[in-house]
Amino acid sequence: MSDISPAYLKLVELASRSRQNADDLPAQAKAKTFWTGVGFTLDGNQYVASMDEISEILSVPRFTQVPGVQTWVRGISNVRGRLMPVMDLLTFLNKKSDMQWKRRRLLVIESGELYSGLVVDRVLGMQHFTEDSFVEELPASYGVTKDYLRGGYTSEKGVWGLFSLYKLASDPRFLNVAS
Repeated sequence: MSDISPAYLKLVELASRSRQNADDLPAQAKAKTFWTGVGFTLDGNQYVASMDEISEILSVPRFTQVPGVQTWVRGISNVRGRLMPVMDLLTFLNKKSDMQWKRRRLLVIESGELYSGLVVDRVLGMQHFTEDSFVEELPASYGVTKDYLRGGYTSEKGVWGLFSLYKLASDPRFLNVAS
């Protein structure tokens, strides 16, 4: 006579039948890697900037005009107790926006000593792209910003230029605000 319980034998039988009738695990699909940035528009083109390069996004704050500066320097604003230059990115690029001033947005750059606000037409929020959608070449309509682009991404929403705010901030023309 066996000391094994009939209930235990039943459980062993059920476990064996379960393994025999179990489906195989689904094939593991290779996970796609995504790049995420903040989307914005300038002069009808879509751009995306690294989230590391933007410290915040604001409505364009009230600002005080400063005499003796370039036309693209709109003025200086007090943002939470800090003075921030407000710069119109399209005017810097020798273009003009068709958007109403109050509908435009401000991308804030903060890197070391640099603390500035760049006015863009619209901010489109976070954008996600698969890394394999990266492209080196962009359409000719992105030519005015080519010095500040590091390629771009394609998606069902079209082409997005990868705009480097840090490249812009290191441009001597951008740093020379005196007229």
